[in-house]
Amino acid sequence: MSRRHTNVSEQVINEACPVTEVLDHVAGKWSIGILVAAALGPVRFTELERSIEGISRRMLTLNLRKLERDGLLVRTVHPTVPPKVEYSLTPMAQELHTYLTGLVDWAQRHRTAIADARASYDTAAAAKSADCQNQQPGR
Repeated sequence: MSRRHTNVSEQVINEACPVTEVLDHVAGKWSIGILVAAALGPVRFTELERSIEGISRRMLTLNLRKLERDGLLVRTVHPTVPPKVEYSLTPMAQELHTYLTGLVDWAQRHRTAIADARASYDTAAAAKSADCQNQQPGR
């Protein structure tokens, strides 16, 4: 039996890893906000920082580098004093933006239903926990 037939699952895992890594970057806490903000056209670092509530400068920098490395952002440095740096979406990221917009729209449409489901679940879980505590021996 040849060796290349023995590690099929390992081969599938190795091929899936880059896809999983990119999805982790795109679906990360800050990445969606960055991509949505950059979709409006070339945007400067400080504009991104202001538009994404709660992000630190370091976290913004790290996420911009990851997205640039993944081919989703283009970083353009204009030779001025001080240097002017702008970020814009690549064509690939512009395609992704249409899906992200759909996801954001979906989340906004269903946020009330999700909040209701969470409250219902939490109420049921609390009642179940209270029942279990009441049924313990010695109480």
